[in-house]
Amino acid sequence: MKMIRAIIRPTKETEVIDKLENEGFVSMSKMEVYGRGKQRGITVGDVHYDELAKTMLMLVVEDDNVKKACEIIQNSARTGHAGDGKIFITPVEDAYTVRTGEPGL
Repeated sequence: MKMIRAIIRPTKETEVIDKLENEGFVSMSKMEVYGRGKQRGITVGDVHYDELAKTMLMLVVEDDNVKKACEIIQNSARTGHAGDGKIFITPVEDAYTVRTGEPGL
């Protein structure tokens, strides 16, 4: 299993989630986060915004589905401009359902 953490533009959140759900990736968590990437924020007129609002989606998928999920996220979150986001993949050793104690996804 792998955990996918995708940091995306809030304006693309609905589109990304809808496309993931349509492809069978329905289990996920979503959070509002703030941060900056390589561009170090943005400057509008005289005001510099150091941290920008983003949405982080977290989902755990089987190893065989990582590439497919990442492609869906990339294709639906991309605007072609700096600040489109980042995807992080990390291994998941195990998972348990709280209610039943059952292991696995």
